[in-house]
Amino acid sequence: MNEHLLLVRAFHEELLYSQAEVGATERLSDMEIIRYQALLMEAGGEILKAIKIGEMAEILLGLVDLAYVALAAIARQGGQVAVQPIFWRQDGYVLSMMQIISAKIAQCASGETVSYSDVYCLCNHLARSFVNADFNKAFVTVHKNRIARVKISGDSIYDDSDAIRKTKLQKSPDLGDCLYE
Repeated sequence: MNEHLLLVRAFHEELLYSQAEVGATERLSDMEIIRYQALLMEAGGEILKAIKIGEMAEILLGLVDLAYVALAAIARQGGQVAVQPIFWRQDGYVLSMMQIISAKIAQCASGETVSYSDVYCLCNHLARSFVNADFNKAFVTVHKNRIARVKISGDSIYDDSDAIRKTKLQKSPDLGDCLYE
């Protein structure tokens, strides 16, 4: 099983958040698909805001957040990450990056595990090829931060309250040491 998916499953267990047994491949309800779509779009928006200001550590954080949400949807269904090839190469234009992120998020409206896997694989690829960062180190750093937040305050990345959303970035770890020179 994908090591990042295992971390997300552990996070769900810490929150007592329901998820299907591995291999069960439950179908998400329409409302769950909408909820995950909203979370994916929010994380995608954070990436675009980070691109706008040109802060690579913030872009990396956005990519990890987007991947985390995609993996959460997979974990909720009991699915596995389907490793997908990514056909995007850096052409010097951030618009092409925006287009592929938006397209992959839009495909998740199907609720299919393979669509969420595409988003996860894209985030991993962009972290390496666009941001030039260690995606695994960044993912583990964000995961540890989230586990610590849950143990201290009970915060959840899946909470739709405005208070959590407004403080999410303030409580995010600095990923500057995950960037390659």
